[in-house]
Amino acid sequence: MSGNVFSVRDRVRWSEVDGAEIIYFGAYVRFIELAETELLRDVGLPYSEIFDRFDIWLPRVHLEFDFFAPARLDEMLEVRTTIERIGTSSITLRMEIWSEERKRQCALAAMVVACVGRETLTSQPLPAAVVAALEPYRVASADSSRIAP
Repeated sequence: MSGNVFSVRDRVRWSEVDGAEIIYFGAYVRFIELAETELLRDVGLPYSEIFDRFDIWLPRVHLEFDFFAPARLDEMLEVRTTIERIGTSSITLRMEIWSEERKRQCALAAMVVACVGRETLTSQPLPAAVVAALEPYRVASADSSRIAP
């Protein structure tokens, strides 16, 4: 099974670069958060509704990056997102960040969000509606080694 790729684009901003006009590594977090938020909105589960609808929180519990090439001020970056894993109570998102101008991958991120009850903050199973909505973006393990350009 090969999942769909969700894509979102945004430019590197002045506040995200250093004196050499190269993106600061921590600024990539904004790009992956944008991708996560817009993916959920695209599948009909915007954060403005998901928490109340299911009485859950989805905290980030793990984040890792690999960096391959610098991105520069005003460069248009595309974040290509797939779901690497949907567990009982967590989701692993994989995000490739590409420079549109240079047709080059700048970074790769993996982020795990967990499902917890709002009152108890303890682990609980993901709602079936959340799993079903994200299923089209799940990739098989052999496919998850790379998202095609």
